[in-house]
Amino acid sequence: MGIEAIEKGLYKSDLETATFGMGCFWGPEARFGSLPGVIRTRVGYTGGTTPSPTYRQMGDHTETVEIDFDPKILRYEDVLRHFWRNHYPNRDQYKGRQYLSLLRCHDDKQLELAEIVKREMEEELGESIETDIAELTGFTLAEERHQKYYLKRYPKALEQLGGLYRGADELLDSTFAARLNGFVKGFRSKDSLLEEIADWEIDVEAKRVLSDLFRQMKW
Repeated sequence: MGIEAIEKGLYKSDLETATFGMGCFWGPEARFGSLPGVIRTRVGYTGGTTPSPTYRQMGDHTETVEIDFDPKILRYEDVLRHFWRNHYPNRDQYKGRQYLSLLRCHDDKQLELAEIVKREMEEELGESIETDIAELTGFTLAEERHQKYYLKRYPKALEQLGGLYRGADELLDSTFAARLNGFVKGFRSKDSLLEEIADWEIDVEAKRVLSDLFRQMKW
């Protein structure tokens, strides 16, 4: 049974997308990939004008994380709070635009909520927030080696996952891979992840396959 068939029940048509930069994109992808309600994670480049950015030639773009999430489980407002609570959102910390605090909104509703939550977080943090906030104008997917970076540091684990994933695209889009990436970075415990899998809207056999594989994995 492949991962697309296993996770089919998680891929809803009403998912929302959030796009943001908060420093080097490896850690934020793992952090957000650990959150219940986040279905997919990917890293890339946005916010600039340089055509076809790459890691070596990023130009005026920013390292960015993009997530697809289920708003019935995780609201956009909560995504924003998690974003602002987990990095320093002022420009004097950053050199150039590569690691800029950046938020790119996908519609007017996200822009409105961003301003509301920004004011709330300024009161909580006790200082002004200088995050670069604007409408999304484009997102360039980063190279494969940067996707699920921390999980890929465990080649033995990737070998054990080989029966689920037929290629890099399936690993990129997988909820289970996003959780494992967060787990190896220390953002989730083994027990909490097993409890979450038990609540996923997938069939019983799919839950068994993922849970048994996770329990038996050697790192």
